[in-house]
Amino acid sequence: MVVAKSWTLVKHFDGPPKPEDFKLVEKELPALKDGELLFESVFLSVDPYIRPYSKRVMKEGDIIIGYQVARIAESKNPGFPVGGYYVAETGWTTHFISDGKGLRALSPSWPESLPISLALGALGLPGLTAYFGLLEICSPKEGDVVLVNCAAGAVGSLVGQIAKIKGCKVVGSAGSDEKVAFLKELGFDEAFNYKTVSSLEEALKKASPEGYDCYFENVGGKFGDAVLHQINDFGRIAVCGAISMYNDEVPPSGPYMHPHILWKQLRMEGFLVTRWHNRYDEGYAQLLQWILEGKVKYHEHVITGFENMPAGFMGMLKGETTGKAIIKV
Repeated sequence: MVVAKSWTLVKHFDGPPKPEDFKLVEKELPALKDGELLFESVFLSVDPYIRPYSKRVMKEGDIIIGYQVARIAESKNPGFPVGGYYVAETGWTTHFISDGKGLRALSPSWPESLPISLALGALGLPGLTAYFGLLEICSPKEGDVVLVNCAAGAVGSLVGQIAKIKGCKVVGSAGSDEKVAFLKELGFDEAFNYKTVSSLEEALKKASPEGYDCYFENVGGKFGDAVLHQINDFGRIAVCGAISMYNDEVPPSGPYMHPHILWKQLRMEGFLVTRWHNRYDEGYAQLLQWILEGKVKYHEHVITGFENMPAGFMGMLKGETTGKAIIKV
């Protein structure tokens, strides 16, 4: 008998998620049928997208959405031997039964020097988001100035490093002095703590008097308003997220961006990484090469204990983590 523990949604979030919005439930799983697999989760991911997606795809009582790296504990499918590791999207649960569809296998040649949890971070969707979002939408050229906010996070920290590989000057914004130091260690040319500067506009000007050619947007709100004043003509803006606005029940009004986009002839484009699903292998291969060559560094904030998933999720949304937030079961 296998009992799966799962975190479920008690009620839809009203403002910032709170502990009482989550409930831990247990369910006995049935015996496997022919062709089925029993997985046990090893690492689980907490990501910002869960907050805005919760109302779109979840009902109250559902298991919280999300990805995990899971190991096959039992198999009645000859194509999936016991012990194999896969990335699945079955939510915040310790065990689940699968027919083998919709899984991504970790390569048998996965480098021993790299933790398999990277399949949820730099070698997972956050890595692909940084790779395709920056290169396909911002199209950075050598010598361009690239601005990244939420730069010490799972995506932003990779965006900055990829921009450096492409020969750009990179400016990052983060929410603590420790995170600013982390960005400098990664090779960012300039970095500042947006929470302590007296003027965001002045901090942006000081970091890059020549303006910005590319802007990788993770925050939205007032930060985005300030940046638009300093984007150069023909600038490119990749909108990956708007974490500062996810808890707003009523969207804030103005200032409005249209005059800046018009007169500066900017290109501003939102994206979901699934747009490039047919090119994922390309992204994985290039990111792995850069990591093994030491050109891209990764950082994981690992929280131990499945019982700590809600706390890890809420802490990540509050900016308490650096790099990729991972829950180790």
